Amino acid sequence: MPSARPRLLYVTDLAYEARGRRYCDEDIFLTSRLREEFDLALCHPGEAAALLDAFDAVVVRNSGPVLGHKAAWDAFRERAAERGTLVYNQLTGRADMAGKQYLLDLTAAGFPVIPTAGRAEDLHLLPDADEYVVKPRLGADSAGLRFVPADRVREVMGRGAGDLLAQPRVEFAYEVSFYFVDHDFQYALYAPHPERRWALEPYDATVADLGFARRFVEWNGLDHGIQRVDACRAPDGELLLVELEDLNPYLSLDALDEAGRDAFVGALRTALRRMLATGSAGRRRPTGPSTAART
Repeated sequence: MPSARPRLLYVTDLAYEARGRRYCDEDIFLTSRLREEFDLALCHPGEAAALLDAFDAVVVRNSGPVLGHKAAWDAFRERAAERGTLVYNQLTGRADMAGKQYLLDLTAAGFPVIPTAGRAEDLHLLPDADEYVVKPRLGADSAGLRFVPADRVREVMGRGAGDLLAQPRVEFAYEVSFYFVDHDFQYALYAPHPERRWALEPYDATVADLGFARRFVEWNGLDHGIQRVDACRAPDGELLLVELEDLNPYLSLDALDEAGRDAFVGALRTALRRMLATGSAGRRRPTGPSTAART
């Protein structure tokens, strides 16, 4: 007899090790709570394409950087597009899901983002700095990121064959992250000590802060998915975008109290029910670039 409850394939890599975070703990917690409402099975990203036919929808969570299993990820995206699989997050993201090109696009469009250049000949468009951050266009979890002095950044970028991005190294007061389920804000966390990125505490977001974060969520255009807007507080007091995580952002649920975790689980359940009920959201839609960067 078919199950009366929706069947979810939950894609994660419980063995993935991330600096300062325990991805497996987060997914163990989330799946324990989602099982109260859904029939759910976990699988590694390498197995997702072969298994998705048996499920009503796929939830992609802490599956590790896509670069570690790119062929399997591309096969999953292709198979999901062919059969119109409902995937959470929706596979049309314009941000980290498709690489770091969005940082260049947002810079060119005048968004409040750390200014970014993708070619040595464009470095003059960036603010002067003593040091620059250089990172791969297709990077994740700070892999390949390095700090380069101003007198060497042109040389380093010139050797990158178009595969690198450069940003001025910004001195900031703190980093802050805003977490959204679909288009609904859930909570914010910040790292009051810049040298301890993942020592997070609750952050009381202002109306202006939320306006900043929503601007990027709206720009990305996802109908359904979890997004994390990472920003830094610049010396002039303004927020600047650092990253827009739109594939499988780590949620730092351990930094919330029990009520906060319960509220997030409730929001995620509602979002999954909504996606399953509408059915058409995300079906037979173009899946965008297949080269994803994250995480």
